[in-house]
Amino acid sequence: MSERLQPGDTAPAFTLPDADGKQVSLADHKGRKVIVYFYPAALTPGCTKQACDFTDNLAFLAGHGYEVIGISPDKPEKLAKFREQEALKVTLLGDPDKQVLESYGAFGEKKLYGKTVTGVIRSTVIVDEEGKVERALYNVKATGHVAKIIKDLGL
Repeated sequence: MSERLQPGDTAPAFTLPDADGKQVSLADHKGRKVIVYFYPAALTPGCTKQACDFTDNLAFLAGHGYEVIGISPDKPEKLAKFREQEALKVTLLGDPDKQVLESYGAFGEKKLYGKTVTGVIRSTVIVDEEGKVERALYNVKATGHVAKIIKDLGL
């Protein structure tokens, strides 16, 4: 089971392919705040709701200095289909080998319909301008999560 991040921790560095296969690094965002959210799978109902929610609030979040990156174990081709089908504006990155998911504590044992399974733990990590963890939220709900983040950040 991977360790969960705590406020003040240095956010693990990553470089992953986006929906177009272009490499995107956390380091590309130094000097800006980044909301990195982890979701189980593109093109599923909960993940679609969450991605659309972030897209709907993207301009508001950007206006307050936040960028948004969604990471799942999906390959770039599936992310591209997800982006096109749902008209998503958030940056979607694929982590098929799950190394980044694990380094952020977003992969491991979880309860699913009363059973313990190993998989992606729906999580959100807010990284400050210096690359430090500002907040780390685990086992979040797909619905209403973006509104909660906005409220918690006092935006």
